[in-house]
Amino acid sequence: MQITNTEENYIKAIYSLTNKIAKKTVSTNQLSTYFSNSAASITDMLKRLADKKLINYEKYKGVELSTKGQKIALNIVRKHRLWEVFLLEKLNFKWDEVHEIAEQLEHIQSDELISRLNKFLGEPKFDPHGEPIPNSNGQINSLKSKPLIQFTKKGNYILMGVCEHSKEFLQHLTQIGLKIGDTVKVEDINIFDNLYKVKINKKQVQFLSSKVASNILVEVKK
Repeated sequence: MQITNTEENYIKAIYSLTNKIAKKTVSTNQLSTYFSNSAASITDMLKRLADKKLINYEKYKGVELSTKGQKIALNIVRKHRLWEVFLLEKLNFKWDEVHEIAEQLEHIQSDELISRLNKFLGEPKFDPHGEPIPNSNGQINSLKSKPLIQFTKKGNYILMGVCEHSKEFLQHLTQIGLKIGDTVKVEDINIFDNLYKVKINKKQVQFLSSKVASNILVEVKK
């Protein structure tokens, strides 16, 4: 069955949104906002995907991926995240540059190429943003990390990943000297505006807004 790049983008978007909102289904309006497309345009695409048995779609009740659609989505995500690792580690792109390029490379269809890429990279488990990479069977590890804003106590945390992948956000983290694997010591939290006073790697003091604290994933340092 032939699937176009646009159809793959919709499948991946449905997968991403259901994970983000922690629900089985997403609405036409949510997809319309995601793609900045009209509801009519979104509905036409959903009907095409339903005809190909890639989604379960019922008007006014939302849409969810079928088993076949879920498998395809995880394969796209796997390719995307492996290409991000390759671009960062082998071609020296910055972590705020790899996402857009990987968006193009994720549509390559050769399973053999992706298998060799995975071996060449040493079978990485996470991409440059801390996201888990699905294996060839579509199995993916669940993240144990949580947004920093969910922690309301002082202490030491490790930056494990980010929720926001925009170039502007990643560049901001780079500017303040924060990267995956860094120790973030919370020294104070302003209750009024959730401003976090932190020390990065026991050296640099920074103030993180509630927006930043909502979009960085951390674990308690043991």
